[in-house]
Amino acid sequence: MTSPGPSGELGRFLSLADTAELLAVDVGTVDGLIRSGELPAIRVGEHGPWRVERAQLEVWIDEQYEATRRHAAWNEGEFAGIAELSGVRRGGVRPVD
Repeated sequence: MTSPGPSGELGRFLSLADTAELLAVDVGTVDGLIRSGELPAIRVGEHGPWRVERAQLEVWIDEQYEATRRHAAWNEGEFAGIAELSGVRRGGVRPVD
């Protein structure tokens, strides 16, 4: 991880390695999230290294928590089995009798 500044905090922008360490994943995972557009990042120069703004990373983490919360609530909800009830199956829509 990049060495912290005088105040003990990392700077505004994180390298992919710093971001990966904070998320406890490998650098390839972070690179994939950036390239897919899921994790906002900037490139320093035309072909330079990617940098993730710390504030954007915190927003992204909060969004991931919210998405997980919504997914869990949906799975626990009254209509969680709606796909089964609608006749939609892996092979397509069930024909109408």
